[in-house]
Amino acid sequence: MKYSDLANFIDGKPSTPKAPRAERFSPVDGALLSTIPMSDLAELDKAVAAAKAAFPIWSSWTLKERAAVFFRYYALLSQRVDEIADVIHNEMGKDFNEAKAEVAKSLELTEFACSMPQIDTGDFEVVSRGIECRHLQVPLGVVAAITPFNFPHMVPHWSMPNALVLGNTMVIKPSREAPLTVIKIAEMLKEAGLPDGVLNVVCGGRELVTGICEHKDIEAVTFVGSTKVAKMVYKNSCATYKRALALGSANNHLILLPDAHPDNTAANIAASFLGCAGQRCMSACILVAVGEVDDIIAKLVKEAKKFVPGVNMSAIVNAEAKASITGFIDRAEKEGFQILLDGRQAVPPAGKEKGNYLGPTIVDHVRPGSEIAVEENFGPILAIVRARNLDEALEIANSSPYGNGGSIFTQSGRAAEIYLNRIQAGMVAVNVGVPVPREPFSFGGWKDSIVGGGDITGKSSIHFWTKLKKMSVKWNPDKPVIWMG
Repeated sequence: MKYSDLANFIDGKPSTPKAPRAERFSPVDGALLSTIPMSDLAELDKAVAAAKAAFPIWSSWTLKERAAVFFRYYALLSQRVDEIADVIHNEMGKDFNEAKAEVAKSLELTEFACSMPQIDTGDFEVVSRGIECRHLQVPLGVVAAITPFNFPHMVPHWSMPNALVLGNTMVIKPSREAPLTVIKIAEMLKEAGLPDGVLNVVCGGRELVTGICEHKDIEAVTFVGSTKVAKMVYKNSCATYKRALALGSANNHLILLPDAHPDNTAANIAASFLGCAGQRCMSACILVAVGEVDDIIAKLVKEAKKFVPGVNMSAIVNAEAKASITGFIDRAEKEGFQILLDGRQAVPPAGKEKGNYLGPTIVDHVRPGSEIAVEENFGPILAIVRARNLDEALEIANSSPYGNGGSIFTQSGRAAEIYLNRIQAGMVAVNVGVPVPREPFSFGGWKDSIVGGGDITGKSSIHFWTKLKKMSVKWNPDKPVIWMG
């Protein structure tokens, strides 16, 4: 076993509940990594109680004092990028260089949280002679984050740094596929000086998700996963009068015009749908090819062949996910669509034969409305749908129930302007395969890709993690007027 048996992290120390344990095998080579506790609601109660007890002291610290903890954490994380990337690689199969890029994004998110004293400055005005009005962003209390397997380090940083710097305390429930990385985050924050109980991690299954949504002492919840579960989390959380922001599925459409730069376009699209082996909500899923673009598609196939599973391409998180993704390809083949590149027979390198791998797959002449064109497969598959013009391409893209991201590849400024104005998605780009905005611009999609108001990162998140306190003060006793009487 590569790592020791995993414990929860509650009140600043390991906590091992009397609960069943689940084995976690590496998708890289099938090796046993660790066993994790499948915690019950009593363990969740323990974590929430620790967070609740820590809240009065932590929230009494100034914003700058809380941010100083994250400055120290930033320095520690900067020194240990390779160490954390190795855990991510082993735990969820991500290519090592992609794992390092994930940690770099966590650093960027932490950096934004460190700037909170310059952003969350409140508002003040002398509204009348001797009368002052101001408002402050006040923390909510105990909050929670339910995080997925595919970005086990970055996604917790979508919620955790901002929520904590703003004065909340938190419980994180990581994916059962990738808890080791999240425990590492909690341990490093303790080393950086985060007080005990401010951040707690509880491992387990669906019972914990329901418990978090229904817990009377949790004030707000963020979730990242499938739309089906996102809607359940939002509904159950709102039923218990807490805030909720749940990010769901995606099926991102890229539009390719004939005037696109061939080499740059092919490289960008290949990286978009094959990064993390397609296991990310910002991957290209559908390429809407407009007009005569077969030469660019040929270059795309050539670029995709440079991605070799187990060499420079991530593994699939588990055997069940691999079977599900393979099923999409099988059914697309039965429907008669043209498979330009087939990754079902990928052979991993020596030593990784027991890992979970699929190669790059490109399916052409896909019919709009077919399963592979509509449903999120979360794998290294690109489906190509043909369109006669930009209007038809936009109609195809906008027919998706999801609206996470998208991009257009063109050298026409007018075509780009039309696209940006008409595409129905929350994060869009021109000639960028993965249109993720950098901080301080926030992350969040539209339509069925998100349930709840606001975005999960950036300035928008401040309003989610706080409540406004409005104050009016009168300093003119010589004037007997009753203010607002």
